[in-house]
Amino acid sequence: MQVDLLAGTAYRATMLPRHTPTILVFDSGLGGLTVLARTMQAHPGAHIVYAADDAGFPYGGLREDELVTRVLSVMERLVARFHPDLVVIACNTASTLVLPALRARFALPFVGTVPAIKPAAALTKSGLISVLATPGTVARDYTRELVEHYAGGCDVTLVGSTRLAGLAEAALKGDLVDDEAVAAEIAPCFVTRSGARTDVVTLSCTHYPLLLERMRRLAPWPVEWIDPAPAIARRVVQLLGPDPSPDRTGANEAVAVFTAGTGITGPLRIALAGYGLAEVVIEPIPLTH
Repeated sequence: MQVDLLAGTAYRATMLPRHTPTILVFDSGLGGLTVLARTMQAHPGAHIVYAADDAGFPYGGLREDELVTRVLSVMERLVARFHPDLVVIACNTASTLVLPALRARFALPFVGTVPAIKPAAALTKSGLISVLATPGTVARDYTRELVEHYAGGCDVTLVGSTRLAGLAEAALKGDLVDDEAVAAEIAPCFVTRSGARTDVVTLSCTHYPLLLERMRRLAPWPVEWIDPAPAIARRVVQLLGPDPSPDRTGANEAVAVFTAGTGITGPLRIALAGYGLAEVVIEPIPLTH
């Protein structure tokens, strides 16, 4: 009798539906949408929350201590409201600085976004690679340590773009973005030295893939552009396990959350819907100094 009871209990447990995870994808603005798309493809049955801290955008304008305080404060609110099972920090600037503090504060897995210097070094044939990032990411010791550790045999150009993230946001909102402005921001990535030239560029800000097709068109010569989003999506699957609802492919329950919402235009709502984010809510978290 006891054996039958235990067997029945085990059988009933296997018949219970598996927990559907909630994944929070966090960025200072809209760049994390490039990571969101890959994450939704990798885990199509998950509940998705895309959180844009537009009240704090751009993070490059904050001091390091301000940035840590800001991200921790916003994450406290988001975790309390949405109860995620995993958080993706889809922002290089925040990832290179705030991840240790987040992991110390919350009992949740955090997946960060760091410059893809290791795969760039493995991919280059000319030995010339460029890291296209924000000025904050370029200035971080973390980035320079990645270069020393993984690309010691390469000639690495660090390019801190001051305008490209803003241009990507403007384009997604439906504003006119001039080709010359984009070309000027990517021009320092293209280096010729001793008959060799740059053949790999890492997109070390999640905003930049939003302009990838335009950058390919404007580049002075073809290069390999490394987008970190596929690797991030693979890491999410490693941590959460396979999708518990494979029959719900393409049916993610998704919501976009903004901490200000002042820049939400009609074209942006259409763009968000294209990423599966038809529901948009505001969670007011003003930036304080």
